[in-house]
Amino acid sequence: MSSEDDDLARAIALSLQETTRKPALVNLDSGEDEDTEEARFQQELNEALKASQNQTIPSQPSSQPMAGSSSRPNISSDLTPVSTFLSERAQLERERRERQKRLRPPSPDAPASEDYSEEEEPPAKRHQVYPSSQSNVRSNIPGVSSFRTSNSVPTIEQLFWNGELRQTATQSAEPRKDGKPTFRLTEVLGKKSDLTFAIMSSYALDFPWIYQFFDPSVPVIMVAQPDESGEATIKNVLPHWIRTTPFLRGGFGCQHMKVSIIINRTKSQLTDLPVVHAGNIFLVGDGRNLLSILKLFYKTGRLRVVISTANLIAYDWRDMENSVWLQDIPLRSRPVPLDPKATDDFPTALQRALYAVNVKPALAAMIRDNHPDLPLKSIDELRQKWDWSSVKAHLVASIAGKHEGWPLVIQYGHPRLMFVVRKLGMRTGAAKSTKNLILECQGSSLGTYTTQWLNEFHWSARGESAEDWLDKTKKLREKLPFPSVKIVFPTKATVQASAMGEQGGGTIFCRRKQWSSKNFPKGHFYDSKSKAGPVLMHSKMIIAMLQNSGSELQNELSDTEDDTDDEVEVIDPGAGWAYVGSHNFTPSAWGTLSGSSFNPTLNITNYELGVVFLLKDAQEADSIACFQRPPTKYTSRDEPWIQEESVYHQSH
Repeated sequence: MSSEDDDLARAIALSLQETTRKPALVNLDSGEDEDTEEARFQQELNEALKASQNQTIPSQPSSQPMAGSSSRPNISSDLTPVSTFLSERAQLERERRERQKRLRPPSPDAPASEDYSEEEEPPAKRHQVYPSSQSNVRSNIPGVSSFRTSNSVPTIEQLFWNGELRQTATQSAEPRKDGKPTFRLTEVLGKKSDLTFAIMSSYALDFPWIYQFFDPSVPVIMVAQPDESGEATIKNVLPHWIRTTPFLRGGFGCQHMKVSIIINRTKSQLTDLPVVHAGNIFLVGDGRNLLSILKLFYKTGRLRVVISTANLIAYDWRDMENSVWLQDIPLRSRPVPLDPKATDDFPTALQRALYAVNVKPALAAMIRDNHPDLPLKSIDELRQKWDWSSVKAHLVASIAGKHEGWPLVIQYGHPRLMFVVRKLGMRTGAAKSTKNLILECQGSSLGTYTTQWLNEFHWSARGESAEDWLDKTKKLREKLPFPSVKIVFPTKATVQASAMGEQGGGTIFCRRKQWSSKNFPKGHFYDSKSKAGPVLMHSKMIIAMLQNSGSELQNELSDTEDDTDDEVEVIDPGAGWAYVGSHNFTPSAWGTLSGSSFNPTLNITNYELGVVFLLKDAQEADSIACFQRPPTKYTSRDEPWIQEESVYHQSH
């Protein structure tokens, strides 16, 4: 694992420890029985997880099947210890919430029946509640629920047939300062009763916490980080849950994708009933309103694809601000045949990513051993059974490993971004008279930045092929000035001024070694401040805006005055484009190119996934961005937040 990945893993672990003792949380039920119960929970959790971990698929002693393997591992379905543990824990939580209701002082602004939603807090944190000054704040944004929701009032499920990008809600900025709607995990997943199957992916995972968001009978495939060996594995971890991990060379890198594919139950399709027109009302069959029938029809077997920046842990969905893009995909009336010519559209790129992270053998095992009627029988059915025609976003994946030759290189990392930029019609061209592209790259982790790599990435972000510079000498590339890139990262002062202070900065970091290194682009750093309020962001976003040609535009990578590639027409459909997803702005996430223009090689350390879409103007860019625009440039007195130097995040 790279040094930046080591730091990330350590930071997440330390931050999760800090969440158990944050001063912003108050214990209203701190009697001796509470401590005893919590100790019992931890003991039972460890025993249950050990029991489930012992059920490793024994198909291969040292290496599990890779993506695309045809082997069929045998998964045991005997998970009685875990089932018993979860059942007992549920009863304990019901008893605990009853005690809280008796002990918690009534809120003057909240209804008497108001209580924490069962899906909002992990069991181990249920005895901690927000102070009254925060817990009474409720959102006035339509369709957005508060952190404390009434169990007696059902929420209306929103559907997003044209796609939706929102930030997640956080306890320290509710409602948001900018008034924009947010997503909570309960809203992203939808109604428990409607879920029939899910494929999810995360780097950091809290299985008992995420498990409570699903009905126990719902099958789930969870793509997770491999262990230190980096071997691909498949395991049963909870009832009806399979954990699968992809291969990582030598154990280096991260399975960093944060994607969910959620399929709803297939309900009765009433399309065969006769339709009768009565005045201005359409009636179907027995006289039911057509609008209600259409609502039911559109929910029939629909699929929701979710691209997120949040890990599946309570900390990321409660304390840190993240980004979520999702879209609902309708089920086709009948499947379409495989199309061998479809190689670059959204569902094909998604299927390719799922194959790479070892979903295929997990899906086959789940169907064979427990769920023969699964609504998704193979990864290829994603494109065949659901209608993706309304999806306007473009998928960009990074697959860990070494990719050689243009057919493979163009599918992943920043060369894939180059291809998508061309598909959007946003290619700048290589002539000196073309427009410049200014990048604002925001993230929670920094990489090692050289002028070679920043120009390499910027060249792809302009939609220009690496063929133009791969044959240039390394010495020539080392002399290039830095391109038009703004690295948006919080200063130490911004972290200290946030609601959680330095304790909240555990998963946002730059290393002192990076910042102090020779030729590090300190002059390209800009402060990262949320538009929501005093919260810290775990989002990863790029805002790319075109600007008329000027002195900043670098053309040294190209020998030609004019663009000689006639395959893609340079047009001007918008003002720029945006990226959101799991990629931090690092070489580990986006990859590095080497080799020749005839036979390139792309090396990528991590598995990543995100979406790119067009921006029509600067106003849309301001609206989409999670950070305040224009970002404020660092002064000579500013330093980035360096997590390893904080007393709250020291290694022990």
